[in-house]
Amino acid sequence: MSRTWADVAYLVAAICFILALKGLSSPKTARNGNLIGAAGAVLAVIVSLTYGDLDHIPLILAAIVVGSVVAVPAARRVPMTAMPQLVALFNGVGGGAAALVAMLELPNATGGFARVAALFTIIVGGVSFAGSAVTFAKLQELMTTRPVTFPGGPFVFSGVLAAALLLSGVVWNADGTTASAGAIGVLVLALLAGVLFVLPVGGADVPVVISLLNAFTGLSVAASGYLLGNTLLLVAGTLVGASGTILTRMMAAAMGRPLTGTLFGAFTATAGPAAAAGPARPVRSAGPEDVAVLLGYARRVVVVPGYGLAVAQAQHALRELVELLESRGVEVVYGIHPVAGRMPGHMNVLLAEANVPYEALREAEEVNPTLAQTDVALVVGANDVVNPAARTDPTAPIYGMPILDVDQAKATVFLKRSMRPGFAGIDNELLYAPGTTLLFGDAKDSLTKLVAAVKNL
Repeated sequence: MSRTWADVAYLVAAICFILALKGLSSPKTARNGNLIGAAGAVLAVIVSLTYGDLDHIPLILAAIVVGSVVAVPAARRVPMTAMPQLVALFNGVGGGAAALVAMLELPNATGGFARVAALFTIIVGGVSFAGSAVTFAKLQELMTTRPVTFPGGPFVFSGVLAAALLLSGVVWNADGTTASAGAIGVLVLALLAGVLFVLPVGGADVPVVISLLNAFTGLSVAASGYLLGNTLLLVAGTLVGASGTILTRMMAAAMGRPLTGTLFGAFTATAGPAAAAGPARPVRSAGPEDVAVLLGYARRVVVVPGYGLAVAQAQHALRELVELLESRGVEVVYGIHPVAGRMPGHMNVLLAEANVPYEALREAEEVNPTLAQTDVALVVGANDVVNPAARTDPTAPIYGMPILDVDQAKATVFLKRSMRPGFAGIDNELLYAPGTTLLFGDAKDSLTKLVAAVKNL
């Protein structure tokens, strides 16, 4: 393939990536956006393999085969509940790959700026890889979801990052074996910095960090594109870095506090209201028939879905219940918090899977003014995004985060498996309020029973 045709193909692939991002801006066009982006990626791989004088083609093809054999079944089988973990892994692998490429290219990099780009890629890619691994462990609950802090934590993180920068300065002036050995040291320090960067982040804030690490990966890929002289990598990395940065800012605003508070607030916060460890406190529970009466004779119901809905795969049963209530003349809307679930848009995707009309979904700022006139707020598997501690308790790790004010509804019904706290690990006083009713059980089973009970009214 000639250089001219390669450049044209790369331009087409870059346009595909831009159109893919545009398509992902709406649920109606997201599927086509994904397909366009995938087509662009396939085209880019084909051009990379056919243009230029590549070495080790058999090894490259073998790596592609191994990666495909591992990734395709894993991606097809992953449940919606584990999608955020998969996103974190994909993000980390991208940053790690960019860092490894930069390490290999560093000894051959000519010019001061090329070496800066290589060292930047190693540091940012290493931070992204290690940080994403920690977010995966938190999301998968392989480790505690609460902030992990220790005395002097910010100073240790700053020291490690400073050491990586200082060593980078040494490597910048080194050659050959010395540069390669120094690059390994820089990568090790970057990996340690990535771990220290994410450890103090609490579970409720992990989605924000995933978005930020995604931006880091994009920046590292863009820098590696400059290092390799590959315009498409530069364009794709810049797109990811810019979009990830914008999304991070939007999510931080949705959480109601600055990004620095999300990342480092655990070092200054006092202990929050942990789940009660003493004698069980009384709650008001009811059966499906009693809850069906509340819902069936209400004028307005706001449904707040959460991670428990995803775990139970109960979105189809929820849609059936909502359609049944609407057939009885009940006004029903879905109240969607921007960080409900484990990542942005988690609930939107889940409900779209059940063919819930996108127009029925309402954001928190649109729903909250109407909750005082709402007869029943039905909370299905959510906890932190409706916890009043975000408004009332300055010691709570979610303090300052805008929530859905379901405590202002005339009645609140929680569908919960148990009294276990939410992802933030704190108790929810709303569960013990006089106007709150709990329906215990698996969300799918409970919703199925509610459907049957409402039909019998």
